[in-house]
Amino acid sequence: MSALPSAAVEVAAPSRARIRWIGFQTIVLREMGRILRIWGQTIVPSAVTAALYFVIFGSLIGSRIGQMDGIDYMQYIAPGLIMMAVITNSYANVSSSVFSAKFARYLEEIMVAPLPNWIIVAGYVGGGVLRGLLVGGAVAVVALFFTHLPVHHLIATIVAVLLTAIIFSLAGFINGVFARNFDQVNWIPTFILTPLTYFGGVFYSINLLPEWARTLSFANPVLHMVNAFRFGFLDRSDVAVGWAFGIMALAAVVLFFVALRLMDRGTGLKD
Repeated sequence: MSALPSAAVEVAAPSRARIRWIGFQTIVLREMGRILRIWGQTIVPSAVTAALYFVIFGSLIGSRIGQMDGIDYMQYIAPGLIMMAVITNSYANVSSSVFSAKFARYLEEIMVAPLPNWIIVAGYVGGGVLRGLLVGGAVAVVALFFTHLPVHHLIATIVAVLLTAIIFSLAGFINGVFARNFDQVNWIPTFILTPLTYFGGVFYSINLLPEWARTLSFANPVLHMVNAFRFGFLDRSDVAVGWAFGIMALAAVVLFFVALRLMDRGTGLKD
């Protein structure tokens, strides 16, 4: 028998970047698995709701309205309905995931892993963005059964939907951190997100509003997101597109650092 080598073969330890990538990938894949496993609750309801909006608002009411801002009404509301699905699903996915992780006590296991907090936040946000894009894509497919959707500015369309999904995923993360029960998880979508989306120019142009209401509408962040997205499709916007993207970028940065600060302090996570 040959003698064993005198020097043991050293196994290279994984790099810090690889460890972080594996951690991020694990969180995202877990979220993706949850989304697909209960697709009847995560994807289908928004597609069905969008179909009802197109039938009721687009076909029945839209036929009486005619055009909005020089565009067929059915076509006008399509980008807004897609964005509304992205907003609600990105938010709901992360807020429920973070709260469930707190409730089941496995968020503590993630926090003691050799991962920086920004990777944990990014992982949950990545899951929320994936759900938002999946549901938004499903609603877009539904929209194509009712109207034609040209894409005038592809880059603007992609950037608008990504920034919006990131913003509301981060907002959902913050809600999940502070929530102490399931009622508090649902409180913000019911009393804040729903009014903001309905008054965010999804179904109408703010040019139809009186001056005071139009001025007040500019304080609604959803208005800027919907119009930036509509600009990408239809080359129409009620707001300055440059400002809209600037506001979205700033909101994403601020919310990310707020979420990271909460994680660093352990706010709501160690109760």
